[in-house]
Amino acid sequence: MIGYITIGTNDLVRAASFYDIIFKEMGASKAFDAERLTAWSFGEGKPLFTVTKPFDESNATVGNGVMVALSASSKEAVDKLHAKALELGATTEGGPYLKGSNFYVGYFRDLDGNKLNFHCYI
Repeated sequence: MIGYITIGTNDLVRAASFYDIIFKEMGASKAFDAERLTAWSFGEGKPLFTVTKPFDESNATVGNGVMVALSASSKEAVDKLHAKALELGATTEGGPYLKGSNFYVGYFRDLDGNKLNFHCYI
């Protein structure tokens, strides 16, 4: 159903460096680079994750109520990825912690303030 997810950035080089490290930890690979965007692939038939400078050349802003959830393979992977994001300059938005009976999640904001999480079911 979802072909790709795009979030905005005001500094493509910085954002791409951040996500290169995060997505390498998750087993994704760079799909392509273009002048205004960078994309990563999680495998054939799976959605791409894209970071872009807005095409209207206005500043990128954070969408209120928008969040991207990134699946992790285990609780330990959520812990590791969340810690790595913070080490790279992201800010925590909560967790990692167990939410409900079997949903383990760690929320963060990337370098541009976009809200994301790493999560798994345990």
